Amino acid sequence: MSAHRFDLDLTQPAQGGVYFVGQDDLDRLAKTARRDALHVCRTDLGGCTDKQELLRRLAVSLTLPASFGFNWDALADALRDLGWLPAWGYVLLFEHADTLRRAAPEDFTTLLGVLDDAATFAADHDIPWFAFLALPDEAFDGS
Repeated sequence: MSAHRFDLDLTQPAQGGVYFVGQDDLDRLAKTARRDALHVCRTDLGGCTDKQELLRRLAVSLTLPASFGFNWDALADALRDLGWLPAWGYVLLFEHADTLRRAAPEDFTTLLGVLDDAATFAADHDIPWFAFLALPDEAFDGS
């Protein structure tokens, strides 16, 4: 991907996790995931500046059940069990993640933890599960 230009095998649960990529990488990742029959979910975080807006956008992009509780615990539970999106693996793509990272760093850090927990849970259950968060190129050069 952009930072180091490596490729993952999205069919391998052991390689699952949370990765930072460049915005231009998302289309390639989506194409690869669809080729491998993985469910792709895209969430645009452009203009997203807080937890409530993040959870609202995720509820829409993930088509979360009406019972979704709009808190971190509910998100963690939902991401561990994506049963309403039947697939053998999942790829979550977050466009413009830098907006949330800059506006609400604590919420961004919490999101990363929730995503990482879901990826670990999925790997433990032999399910491919990846989250890719797009950041601007300057985020990768130590600035």
